[in-house]
Amino acid sequence: MAKVLIVEDSVQIREAVTDFFADRSKGALTVESAASGEEGMRAVSCNDYDIVILDIMLPGPSGYMICKRLREKSDCPIIFLTSLGTEDNILKGYEMGADEYIVKPFSLMILYTKCLVLLDRMGKKDKERVLASGDIRLYPSRMQVFAGEEEIDLACKEYFLLKALLENKGHVLSRQQLLDLVWGVDYFGSDRVVDTHIKNIRHKLGRSGDQIKTIRGGGYKAV
Repeated sequence: MAKVLIVEDSVQIREAVTDFFADRSKGALTVESAASGEEGMRAVSCNDYDIVILDIMLPGPSGYMICKRLREKSDCPIIFLTSLGTEDNILKGYEMGADEYIVKPFSLMILYTKCLVLLDRMGKKDKERVLASGDIRLYPSRMQVFAGEEEIDLACKEYFLLKALLENKGHVLSRQQLLDLVWGVDYFGSDRVVDTHIKNIRHKLGRSGDQIKTIRGGGYKAV
């Protein structure tokens, strides 16, 4: 089962895409939706999706901004679905990291087919990818974490912190780098929030938490 997010302020388009995908895929594709830039930002910050469909002109942060935020933490396929059809807009979309750019009005069948092609491509490239350190195993496609045989229940930010460390195993990530990756570049709170979350992760991992090392004056790394 693949999880799709559509960020679109038109309720008609959200409902049409959700219904069409559910019907054509016989439940193999589940669609979540967000009606504004703020909702879209929250969704991509706290969840992993197999594919994301973005309008550009949204209430609040634009689709471009959501795309930028998503690309800071994920290589999942992104499709822009927008009425902005000029060459400059299309080129900007691809420069921001989009995999496809579809101009409204659009065909539901073409959108659906492009999603299937991108999902198939990612599946072949990323099939059951596992991030590991010691006996810690993180499965991005399922958002599951194990320490040995025990599944670990992590909060949203804890999961993405651990994922960032495992993706950069052996390399030190500063608190600021972790803030940018997990909280976003527009976060202006204390960087000590990272320390609190790392402490919680270590506690939940038990003895496996020793795989996350504190680098004095530097930050953290997974070994």
